[in-house]
Amino acid sequence: GDAVIVELLKDKGVLPSFASGNVDAVVFPFSRAQFPAAAALAASMREQNLSVDLVLEEKKPKWLFKQAERVGASHVIILGEDEVSKGIVQVKNLATGAQSEVTLAEVPAFLTLAKQA
Repeated sequence: GDAVIVELLKDKGVLPSFASGNVDAVVFPFSRAQFPAAAALAASMREQNLSVDLVLEEKKPKWLFKQAERVGASHVIILGEDEVSKGIVQVKNLATGAQSEVTLAEVPAFLTLAKQA
């Protein structure tokens, strides 16, 4: 089944690239309570043609940075309970180490600008 789907996607020219280095951000909710907000954020980012790795498992922050490195992400977006209740997230640029507090609504534009820089 899976092999047939992969071949069909290749034939249609729509098989996504899974090469390292093409993920704009890893979206990381700290707990299950933030999963809905994380999924909504990932969807809005994808609507703006941003590549997103959405984590929907309860993992430790140390794992997050290893995962970001594995997928070649340029940023991580952290959704904590306090931040989500205020409508904000923490966005960390992995190249510079700079961390910014950004409203949920502004995240796609923030990352789009960061890509262009």
